[in-house]
Amino acid sequence: MSTHNLTQVAFFESLKTAIPSYASIVDVVSETLDISIDSAYRRIRGQKLLDFSELVLLSNKFNISLDQVFGNQSDTVLFHANQNDFNDQGNFKSWMEDVLAQLEMVSSFNEKHIYFLLKDMPPWYHYYYPELAAFKFFFWQKSILFNDNLKDKRFSVSNQDYAHLEQVKQKILRTSTKIPTTEIWNLEGMNTTLRQIDLYHEMGIMSSSKDTAKLYECVIQVVDHLEKMAEYGKKFMPGTLPDSDSADYNFYVNDFVLGDNTFFVQLNDTKVTYLNYSVIYFMGTSDPSFNEGMFRNLENLIKKSTLISKTGEKDRRQFFNKLRRKTQTRLDSLYEAI
Repeated sequence: MSTHNLTQVAFFESLKTAIPSYASIVDVVSETLDISIDSAYRRIRGQKLLDFSELVLLSNKFNISLDQVFGNQSDTVLFHANQNDFNDQGNFKSWMEDVLAQLEMVSSFNEKHIYFLLKDMPPWYHYYYPELAAFKFFFWQKSILFNDNLKDKRFSVSNQDYAHLEQVKQKILRTSTKIPTTEIWNLEGMNTTLRQIDLYHEMGIMSSSKDTAKLYECVIQVVDHLEKMAEYGKKFMPGTLPDSDSADYNFYVNDFVLGDNTFFVQLNDTKVTYLNYSVIYFMGTSDPSFNEGMFRNLENLIKKSTLISKTGEKDRRQFFNKLRRKTQTRLDSLYEAI
């Protein structure tokens, strides 16, 4: 196969990461270019070259950089991102659906792997327990997205109406659990959530101290479950055990590097980097040169980290005990004051 044909095949690999997971790439190409299914297949396989107008049409529709297609050497890296207007709960649900769509896209590949260099605990781990999930939904909308509807409201674990998010929340959990994952943690990984709970309690945004206590208890339950997954080296839902279909879970600890929430995925022969910005947003690039450099950096960081999943029982117990103590100390002080 010629260099041009190989470049075209690589282009369609990038295109697959840009379409919804439920969509068929051949159907998308056929519909976009108004050609037959057979003609679409021949282009996807590199048997027939795209003409320039077809290339521009596909690139524009799915936001794929032509620099990336032609392999231009440049210091410029193109990132894609979606931002929504979060003035109502419906748009917040759209943001969650965007997260789900990205996870489903990753899950749709035969070979896939997520690498997460953590600054904060991955958002979907908060979804394990409904009270903690409701708190994060409330916090993100009130204090990050500045939803005016929540301006004067307080948080209560017993008075939250997030039923409209339950289905997408559960889909995010189930989908993320099916994807093999490598996470690089630091003892600071729980601090953001703990500070948010602390801050709302100190500001009187919690309805009661019992609500605060319940959230601390949920954080401890999350730590317990993460430890269990690390012990088995598998991903599974709370209250269950891993089975033959459970995805691999590699848990590393690095005491010297505080992560930045870089979310990196490998999809067959394609790599994609998602960088975190503005707290809850991610922007992604499939730029080959950038991603190869990012992957090398992650590999080097992993080599300098300690693996505590499946092996390293002593290190694993010590790490998770330290995470628990961060929360238990707060909980004990709160119980004394109640």
